[in-house]
Amino acid sequence: MYAIIEDSGQQFRVSEGDLLDVDLRELAEDAKEVAFDRVLLVSGEGGIKVGTPLVAGAKVLAEVVNASLAGPKIHIYKMRRRKNYRRKTGHRQRYLQVKITKIVA
Repeated sequence: MYAIIEDSGQQFRVSEGDLLDVDLRELAEDAKEVAFDRVLLVSGEGGIKVGTPLVAGAKVLAEVVNASLAGPKIHIYKMRRRKNYRRKTGHRQRYLQVKITKIVA
């Protein structure tokens, strides 16, 4: 059984037991579980259910593994030739790591 979910403009194909890195969000300090309710497709024993655009009543439950995970550093370098203009900056995206526990169709 698997599902395709949408979170923060990205689509993920998930099944039970998968580890997933999603964009960091505000959660309560004691929050141990996250629910994804934007489910686009569910595949299981009864066949495939495709939403228009969402599957009604479907959701994916996940437990929080790591509340603040940092992605790789991305370097941005700007330069204009012959103008003595050089700028170097960087960015490191923050993620929330979750483990998929249940797919409710």
